[in-house]
Amino acid sequence: MTEAEPGEATSASLWERDAEIAAVAEAIDTLRADRSSSGSLLVFRGEAGLGKTALLAETRRIAERRGCAVWSARGGETLRSVPFNVVRQLLQPALVSLMPEEAREYLGDWYDIAGPALGVTEPGERQADPQGVCDGLVAAVRRLAKREWPLVLLIDDAHWADQETLRWLAAFAERLDDLSVLLVVARRPGEISGDGARHLDAVAAAAGRPITNLSALTPDATAGLTRATVGPHADAPFCREVWAVTGGNPYETVELLAKVQDSELDPVEASAAELRALNRSARGGGLVARLEGLGIEATRFAWAAAILGTGINVGLVAKLATMGIDEAGRCAELLCAARILTAPAGSAEAGTELEFVHPLIATAIYNSIPEALCTAMHGIAAQVVTDSGLGAAAASRHLLQVHPDDDEELVEQLREAAREHLAVGAPDAARRCLERALLEPPLPEVHARVLYELGCATLLTAPATTIGHLQTALGMPGLDGDARVDAVFRLSQALLHNDQLEEAVRTVEAEAARHEPGPARMRLQAVQYMWEGIYAGESSSPGRSERLAELARTCTGRDNSERALLMLRGFDAMTHGESAEEVVALCDRALVNRRLAPGLGWTDTEWGLELLLMLATAYAYTDRLDRAESLYSEGLRTYETAGWSGGHLALAHAYVGLGHRRRGRLREAESSLRESLRLAERVGRGLPLYWSATCNLVDTLLARGHVEEAWAIAEQYGFAPPYPSPIVLPDPRCVRGRLLLAVGRTEEGIEELEQAEKAATARGHHNPVMGPWAVDLARAVASEDPARAARLASDARRLAERFGTDTAIGEALRCGAALETGQRAVRLAAQAVAYLEASPCQYEHAAARVEYGIAARSVAELNRGLTLARSCGADGLAAQAREVLATGRGLR
Repeated sequence: MTEAEPGEATSASLWERDAEIAAVAEAIDTLRADRSSSGSLLVFRGEAGLGKTALLAETRRIAERRGCAVWSARGGETLRSVPFNVVRQLLQPALVSLMPEEAREYLGDWYDIAGPALGVTEPGERQADPQGVCDGLVAAVRRLAKREWPLVLLIDDAHWADQETLRWLAAFAERLDDLSVLLVVARRPGEISGDGARHLDAVAAAAGRPITNLSALTPDATAGLTRATVGPHADAPFCREVWAVTGGNPYETVELLAKVQDSELDPVEASAAELRALNRSARGGGLVARLEGLGIEATRFAWAAAILGTGINVGLVAKLATMGIDEAGRCAELLCAARILTAPAGSAEAGTELEFVHPLIATAIYNSIPEALCTAMHGIAAQVVTDSGLGAAAASRHLLQVHPDDDEELVEQLREAAREHLAVGAPDAARRCLERALLEPPLPEVHARVLYELGCATLLTAPATTIGHLQTALGMPGLDGDARVDAVFRLSQALLHNDQLEEAVRTVEAEAARHEPGPARMRLQAVQYMWEGIYAGESSSPGRSERLAELARTCTGRDNSERALLMLRGFDAMTHGESAEEVVALCDRALVNRRLAPGLGWTDTEWGLELLLMLATAYAYTDRLDRAESLYSEGLRTYETAGWSGGHLALAHAYVGLGHRRRGRLREAESSLRESLRLAERVGRGLPLYWSATCNLVDTLLARGHVEEAWAIAEQYGFAPPYPSPIVLPDPRCVRGRLLLAVGRTEEGIEELEQAEKAATARGHHNPVMGPWAVDLARAVASEDPARAARLASDARRLAERFGTDTAIGEALRCGAALETGQRAVRLAAQAVAYLEASPCQYEHAAARVEYGIAARSVAELNRGLTLARSCGADGLAAQAREVLATGRGLR
């Protein structure tokens, strides 16, 4: 058994915890041994009262005795709706010790992102990205932890932690490999479901060792604890009855033995029958009866403390319990003496923080408050918190518990709380506030606005729910002018995210028809064309491109609606393979001094990032890679600076990777695309951004010659039909067809490329670079059907010359050369090199050089091609060139 001083409640709860304490001591010693060592994680799980809190207290004692800094926090049953509550508690020791300028220095670029969630700075004007805030908190804790080494982090009752903390905890636990810190988490089994359970499962998985499940005390241990507490004369029947009554629960055993001492019960068999009654008085209803025995004032104080849950101090409780400060101080002392409350600082003065001795006590007292009184006290608590200057968000936990009563002021308080929650990256908390505001209900003229705000809050986390809220809002009075147009746009975004792109188009089209010609109608028309432009299906509205072209002819770029239409027309013309020079001219007209106009930035919500990606991609496929990469990089920098590290950042990395791939920087492309895929995994599989990352990575790996790896990625991430309804670039059918050919599944590859042809024809997509199905198919069928291959190559060249870029023409010539022999093949290969040398696409240039060297049997050309291939990171192409050079047959 654990050695302990008899009679100490804290150590009494540690009986039969030798193995757990040994594991803690070993982890602390490992932490202290080497500042560069990996971090470690211990997870203790046990039912209420089995000693989790005592074990964490012992961990603190051991760590502090051995020179470690210790930060701790605890979840609360009534505090789960308070975002970032637990992580804020955890960081208090570090944050309190830092001056504002020091906090900014330590948190660096993450200060403005994570700072508002931690309460060290005011939020910015934009809605914070939850994933970005989570990443910022991980970075913040890592930086602070390095400053405080050796550091031990303790989190008790993690099952009651808020969702935002649990999300951070899961992410932080996964990154302990390169951070020398000990993290100890205690939780109950069950008690949590949904995302919270998933986060706690991730924490357990990151531990790399089995969870330690705490068990009840054995009869022998209970007997030892009983004799250590009430005296060695406690006889065996009495000790057995203690164990039978408590079930070996350490907390209940300690409380029961304290009652035995208080009642001066003789610990012998004759007294054993009284233990059950004593035990009832120490828990549940018995605890409530004991509380009532302390008097009505003490009961009111305890109720008020249970309502507050956190930040309990005599002054605040006195206001909530409507009693004088002196009376409140007397009640606090009384409750501390009764082992209901405790003052960690050792004093129960007005400003001293108080807490319940055990969560079971807090729960029992909170549940004992009459329902009507509990509701009323939450209402008073909200006012007390607001009057204390803590803000609407802090008061919202209490407002959520108030019964609906047509209170206009309460609705406005909840709306303000929702705005504060969104500003710090807590959309779930904002959603709860707005859902509660709807129950009040709001005034008729405000109702639609609340629904609209709720729809905006849930847009990225629950698009299906958002659709219902926004459709209802648009069917009610109260949304007019720009607000209504913005609501329609948000609704169409939600439909897009919910894979209902056709419905998104119809929704915007119907709303546009309601408006007279003007800026609002033009914006809606632009949004309609934008969604139609990214739709990959076959049901494009007849005459769409012609109408868009006609509308764009009247646009000079005088406002953002016109600029948007010019961008859309440029992208549409690019996908249709129209003159690249005209595409570039359209895109250039959409810029202001060759930069994005104000209001059309990467984080501006009026239009969304899809429009800017269409603009940049139009440049990318017209050989204006300098402009495309500038836009892609600007988007990436903007999202990183703003802390948007969810879907937006995943797409930004994907398109930066696309830029690298087009440029021929294949190593850099692979790196960006793997990061994009990592971020996309956090957002969720199946979304368009997930397809963009996967498709581009497979394409890049094929270009590098890493065929087996490309196939493994495709298998792992489901890169196969059915394809998403929004367009993905490069065309996934073309990429998958090329992959199938590369792994020797020729028939399937040909079939996939034929499907790519059908889809492109149905949409009028005749850009031979964006969808190179023709050149790949021509090579695939050349041996079996040379006539068909020749037709395909001829069509590809015709479309390439129509489009007019060096890359398009050079690639068509490469295909033509591959189908020819002799001097005809040499001439076409030489022409391909000439075009691709002028192109910015260096991988294609390298491939053309190698193919020309093989056709012309030229050592010089093969060496040039080999140098280019190495520079690009095209390992397969370089290996091909080296193999031909090594044979030396017929080379000159």
